[in-house]
Amino acid sequence: MPTMTGMDLRKELQYKIDNKTKPLGALGRLEEVALQVGLIQRSVRPQINHPHIVVFAGDHGIAATGLVNPYPQAVTAQMVLNFMAGGAAINVFCRQQEIGLTIVDTGVNFDFPEVPSSQKLIRAKIGYGTRNYLEGDAMSREEALQAMEAGGKIVADLSREGCNCIGFGEMGIGNTSAASLIMSFVTGIPVEDCVGRGTGVNDEQLERKIATLQEVSRLHLPAVAASPASLTILQHVGGFEIAMMTGAYLKAAELNMIILVDGFITTSALLLARLSEQGKEVQDHCIFSHTSGEQGHEKMLQYLGARPLLHLGMRLGEGTGAAMVLPLVQSAVSFLREMASFESAGVSRE
Repeated sequence: MPTMTGMDLRKELQYKIDNKTKPLGALGRLEEVALQVGLIQRSVRPQINHPHIVVFAGDHGIAATGLVNPYPQAVTAQMVLNFMAGGAAINVFCRQQEIGLTIVDTGVNFDFPEVPSSQKLIRAKIGYGTRNYLEGDAMSREEALQAMEAGGKIVADLSREGCNCIGFGEMGIGNTSAASLIMSFVTGIPVEDCVGRGTGVNDEQLERKIATLQEVSRLHLPAVAASPASLTILQHVGGFEIAMMTGAYLKAAELNMIILVDGFITTSALLLARLSEQGKEVQDHCIFSHTSGEQGHEKMLQYLGARPLLHLGMRLGEGTGAAMVLPLVQSAVSFLREMASFESAGVSRE
């Protein structure tokens, strides 16, 4: 049997979508999602198997200074313990939607106790938080590469267990600052236009946060401008959780998985994944879940030419937007697989 080309598949999928018992385009954005999922899976009968969200947690050296965040660094570990106990928003939404959930310690400044395997904590600690990028590099090049490889391995293991739809979340006090710097370096947008309130800073704290990150940007810009690669940016201003997500995006795309993109910080990791040589096709696998309330996220989405499915004013992180959008993706797949055609239903087009 001859192999179906990408154009042939696109035409067949579009014909199947248009030939359902409905007016052309009547299911709106769901039709776009159905087409995209079919192209990702290279099938006119795609399916969602064992959807999963991975929450990557890590600490940031800058957070210990209190210059960019109103909450102490210890909150990262406290929230990971909350994830493990099942009490966070992402736990609630994953239970509701029957989504698998894994928590990854990428570099939290805390030693977690031994827990039952059912709590799904992966110990992949690169270090006890990154270093303070006001004083030097956040991490070494080797640490950035190690983190990216670890993120890829986690995704590959889930794929072997049957997962073909994955979303990423994060937890880390100070990580909106790292994401703002990454956004500025990748897009060229001035850092002050990338910075938002994060975990809820007041006006005075926001001014201090912007001034601090402008100083960080001036310190690291010469090195990043000389080598604007994902590893370089991660080395200078990244977080271990962002580095692992970057590798996770790359591996998920390589494995033809559907990727549900969450909010501001997870999208910053996507920006980095797209910079890599193997990252050119990553965005084709991405369904953008929502527009975060964090002010830089909308600019990120515009830079990517992305249209999220939801706009709920959410800015929690944790992968919550990805969890919220999964039912829409499942509905798109279900109508493509199960809805009658005009011919099969005996319905006239006239």
